Amino acid sequence: MKLTDVLKPDCVKVPLAAKDKTQAIVELVDLLDRAGAIRSREAVLQSVLEREARRSTGIGHGLAIPHGKSSACDELVMAIGKPAEPIDFQSIDGQPVQIIVLLASPVDQTGPHIQALARISRIMTIESVRSDMYNAESADELYRIIASHES
Repeated sequence: MKLTDVLKPDCVKVPLAAKDKTQAIVELVDLLDRAGAIRSREAVLQSVLEREARRSTGIGHGLAIPHGKSSACDELVMAIGKPAEPIDFQSIDGQPVQIIVLLASPVDQTGPHIQALARISRIMTIESVRSDMYNAESADELYRIIASHES
């Protein structure tokens, strides 16, 4: 799986206006909604916020991957944002996040969801890619960084 098979350029935002993790999640779900990628903004938002309430999705290295499963999704969808200022996500390493990748998928499809989580995690272990993503100044630049790493 390539992330660019799932991630559409209009679902990338730099910078996010959000100042906290809930605002960031709302902003990314709104991107998916405006792109027509989901059937119900409220249902997807609720599933992601419920998952986040159980355990933070701040996984370290300045990355958070909030995610949820919802009947409002026909397939795996993704939105990525880079906040103007790092956001506290109660990450496992205690560091604020600089890149937020939101995933939403159908309730009955686990495989693509797990593959995407693994792929994002793998990419973010590469210091040069991580650094380039942190320094991206536009949505187009952030998307191109991801696309060029996968080609």
